[in-house]
Amino acid sequence: MDTVTRTARTVEEAEELALKELGVDRSEVEVEVLSRGKAGFLGLGAELARVKVTLKGAATVAAPRAPATAASPGLAVTASPGDAAGLAVEALTRILSAARVNVNSTLRAANDPDAGGPVIDLAGEDSGLLIGRRGQTLQALQFLVTSIVRNQHGETVRVVLDVEGYRNRRETALRDMATKVAERVAQTGRSIALEPMTPADRRIIHTSLTNHPAVTTESIGEGEGRKVTILPKRRQ
Repeated sequence: MDTVTRTARTVEEAEELALKELGVDRSEVEVEVLSRGKAGFLGLGAELARVKVTLKGAATVAAPRAPATAASPGLAVTASPGDAAGLAVEALTRILSAARVNVNSTLRAANDPDAGGPVIDLAGEDSGLLIGRRGQTLQALQFLVTSIVRNQHGETVRVVLDVEGYRNRRETALRDMATKVAERVAQTGRSIALEPMTPADRRIIHTSLTNHPAVTTESIGEGEGRKVTILPKRRQ
């Protein structure tokens, strides 16, 4: 595969998805921006950015490509109707079909004990659309599906959605950043406030530095402006 055309919420996200699929760095490819896209409510129903990424020196003849169609999400693992996983599958299918998002869904686990409920993976041509800025669209979609399942299932359950391993990449990036910032705080003795984050991202920062010998963390602010501050520990 020498050429990949990908769509996402932004040109940068589409480019990142294409580079990941090709398994190369930015310096090894030529990028053609086919569309810069337009924003939409919660990232759904938006006009996507679209890029064509070609390996340098590769032949320019493109392979035939099937036209994009409205999504018909189907899960590889059958979930039982009426249980939490079945309700999550049904709710997610309705939302993605209504939004005409072209992705495939796979039920990773019907009841993951660590997640607290079903875990569903999403992948496909429009997968970047479902991530959004700092994962906000993915969080919003997960919240909607979880709310629907809780209302119908009658029990506390949490549905976890992931897009092409985004959550693992995001967690790794946040932990690396937390470590680097903590080292700077320890060296300078000065506190550093990070950018506003979702509750899930803030929790990753806190847990990453729980046992750090020289710094501690606290959340400050309200609502969407709430952020984590990394502070030097006071000497006893």
